[in-house]
Amino acid sequence: MLYRPLGATGIQVSALCLGTMTFGEQNSEAEAHAQLDLALDQGINFFDTAEIYPVPPRTETQGLTERYIGSWLARRGGRDRIVLATKVAGPADWLPYLRDGRLHLDRRNIETALNASLRRLGTDYIDIYQLHWPDRQTNFFGKLGYRHQQDDPGTPIMETLQVLDELRQAGKIRHVGVSNETPWGLMRYLELARAGQLPRVVSIQNPYNLLNRIFEIGLAEISHREQCGLLAYSPLAFGMLTGKYLEGRPAGARLTLYERFDRYSNPQAEWATRAYVELARQHQLEPAQMALAWVTSQPFVTSNIIGATDLAQLRMNLESLQLQLDDSVRQGIEAIHRRQPNPAP
Repeated sequence: MLYRPLGATGIQVSALCLGTMTFGEQNSEAEAHAQLDLALDQGINFFDTAEIYPVPPRTETQGLTERYIGSWLARRGGRDRIVLATKVAGPADWLPYLRDGRLHLDRRNIETALNASLRRLGTDYIDIYQLHWPDRQTNFFGKLGYRHQQDDPGTPIMETLQVLDELRQAGKIRHVGVSNETPWGLMRYLELARAGQLPRVVSIQNPYNLLNRIFEIGLAEISHREQCGLLAYSPLAFGMLTGKYLEGRPAGARLTLYERFDRYSNPQAEWATRAYVELARQHQLEPAQMALAWVTSQPFVTSNIIGATDLAQLRMNLESLQLQLDDSVRQGIEAIHRRQPNPAP
């Protein structure tokens, strides 16, 4: 396993992180434990979850992912050997069951969410506590084009950081991360932290894959210059880049089960996917492994968040770390990207 520094924290995290959003929906508790065991045995020390998981989020399953990780930790032990990340939800009218639907990144919500996550996970502290999405009107989750709204009821970033600072001082969190954030948002967090001696954001978890490279436009430079690396989620674009959806929707597959996840299913994305899959096969590569290896190799990526619904998929994803893409493959990827840049932002 390859390990990389988490910003300037002194923590080393595995270049692959196990994402867990299928635990409690597509994976049972026993299956979740098997995945966690395999990942740990293969050298992964970094695990990512969220209070709203599993996905798709539902009242009946909310929190199950953290509970499954908590029961695994209780059985296996070794909490000090892993880096555990979870997230607090921002405003969302599609989560009416969570804290009465009055979600903000304020004191009430953050403290309530963190304490509940700690109970479910069976731990005293979170290594990276992440803000799942911004508490302001901006563009994320595939929305392009910023449209300013003068009256924005979101929680001020300074207030959010002050609450997180108190929780850090109390020993409940070690570090802070953001997710689905914009260049302005990330720089504002860093600026206020620097000015007020508040917790410095050490990571940003945004989507990044062959079909969505918009992170490169405004955020990659910040990641380098501010030591705030990317935790890349959806590196396989919800499985599209495996090529398994090119000829239809296989029974039991994620995009077959959940039609709401159509971010990567437009005609442009399907054209680009076919081109990337053909490129991989021309070079005798597994398409999924090529896509994962490309993400992991990017210099601004701290860790690539992989996920799976069975152990065979997980083993194949883990093996991508051994793949070194040669210049001809990389040139082929760039040629496809120039013809169809960011088809599924």
